[in-house]
Amino acid sequence: MAERPGRKNPRARRAQVRRVEPLTPHMIRIVLGGPGLEDFALGGCTDHYVKLLFPPDGGAYPEPFDPQRIREEQPRERWPVMRTYTVRRWDPHECELSLDFVYHGDKGIAGPWAAAARPGDDLYFSGPGGGYAPDPSADWHLLAGDESALPAIAAALEHLPRGARAHAFVEVAGPQEEQTLETAADASITWLHRGSEGVGAPLVRAVAGLEFPPGDVQAFVHGEAGFVKELRRLLRTERGVDRERLSVSGYWRLGLNEDGWQSAKREWNREVEAEQEAAVG
Repeated sequence: MAERPGRKNPRARRAQVRRVEPLTPHMIRIVLGGPGLEDFALGGCTDHYVKLLFPPDGGAYPEPFDPQRIREEQPRERWPVMRTYTVRRWDPHECELSLDFVYHGDKGIAGPWAAAARPGDDLYFSGPGGGYAPDPSADWHLLAGDESALPAIAAALEHLPRGARAHAFVEVAGPQEEQTLETAADASITWLHRGSEGVGAPLVRAVAGLEFPPGDVQAFVHGEAGFVKELRRLLRTERGVDRERLSVSGYWRLGLNEDGWQSAKREWNREVEAEQEAAVG
């Protein structure tokens, strides 16, 4: 995901769960539909995202749902809890929006919601946003991320035309978390299993060990903030990739929920930029 700035007073949409599709032991796809999606549209990005809005106590808000009014009239502990999710697929003909959720038991808000979701359940969200799409002028593409970046990587691979060259690295917990990824491109797709290693360790090793093809590379590196920082340094200082050819963002950070990470992310971005520019300079 590229940097995801918030929108002021974004419109909230109401969608209904149409299908729940378990993909792997820890990945659940929720397919949404309903009248609230009738005028929904995406641009040309492959990392489009939406902001899901959950009642903090798992209950429900009165209709019509108005986040701004809730913030004005209710105490802060009743404000919607926001979680950011990448759009896996949008089908305008069927008016269906697919979102993939990582699920690790009862921890968090969005994962448990997805595990308990049933057809007909409501879900509110705002968006979409987005900032990356594979550039057809690039000689080759580098895609690297963990489970949180897998929907965007899969969408990018589907977007690449026949003959485009790509190296994709996806880190997951183990072989049971692999998925079938489709692409018409000349793409090398490498699944990395972290096992008991820290998040990102196999991914950093794999990208560091890649023999870069010649020519102009466009890179998409997203996921846990620690390894994203390491890979940004590697690409900028060791491989000399121009900043304009990088889509790099920490989607999340170990030890923080999204609220805590979003509060710290702006400063983290400044620190990363300063460190890398000093190293390059």
